[in-house]
Amino acid sequence: MARISIVGLVGQSFFFGVPCFHAGGETIHATNFHEEWGGKGFNQAVAAARQGADVAFLTAVGAEDVANVRDALAQEGIAGTVVGKETPSARAAILTDGTGETRVTVFPGARLDVADVEPFAAAISSADILLLTNEVPEEVNLRAAEIASAAGVRVILNPAPSRALPAELAGCLFLFTPNEFEEAALGAVGGEVVTTLGAKGCRIRSTGEIVPAPPAKAADSTGSGDTFNGVLAVRLAEGATLRDACIDANAAAAKSVAVRYVLPSIPYRIPNQTENRKC
Repeated sequence: MARISIVGLVGQSFFFGVPCFHAGGETIHATNFHEEWGGKGFNQAVAAARQGADVAFLTAVGAEDVANVRDALAQEGIAGTVVGKETPSARAAILTDGTGETRVTVFPGARLDVADVEPFAAAISSADILLLTNEVPEEVNLRAAEIASAAGVRVILNPAPSRALPAELAGCLFLFTPNEFEEAALGAVGGEVVTTLGAKGCRIRSTGEIVPAPPAKAADSTGSGDTFNGVLAVRLAEGATLRDACIDANAAAAKSVAVRYVLPSIPYRIPNQTENRKC
């Protein structure tokens, strides 16, 4: 069984369906509303767990939300290390228009400290892959990556949201998974890069190959990148080649965009069945 450790964000996500996005000071009436726990790290942990991986997740929330988040993780079979903070939990407002395009506003909320990583060190060191995002402080990512590197654990960074990458962290990384905007800000790095291209699939930098995604009718693209990263990490931990892992991650992301909201859209692995790898 693949073992994936993730350090990331969890918070409440509020989804609003709108006929179109705002222009200037315009007020728009939502046509529907939905709320759920979310955040890149949380979504990626769910995606990995639904692929059958043994997942450990480190996060911080407002103290009042600790019990609820632990319960939500337990329901997905995820071993959660949930640190309570005085700052309220993260919040995100996601607007989705009639074409499936989204606009997201985030309040970062409670944040992990470097000291919070130490109790999670055993989970990192025993993992096959450590998955990180930029939704946690840089120094937290760096400490987690140092622990992983010392234990010979491969580290994947999903560099979202975009920010400068310190050399100390770059040296610990096995793989980067930016989107096209984040790739432009990333520049030259030492590790491999897989750039997500939305409906076109993804591109492997070392070969220049674009690995296509299967066609999908988009209802809501929110969380599709997190699904991609969670599935990619699991397949690589299981020993798949990077190209084959990309094919499976593309297929899972394509399934996710056809379903509204995030948690309902993250696919479960079908037992004894592998993804179609025809391109």
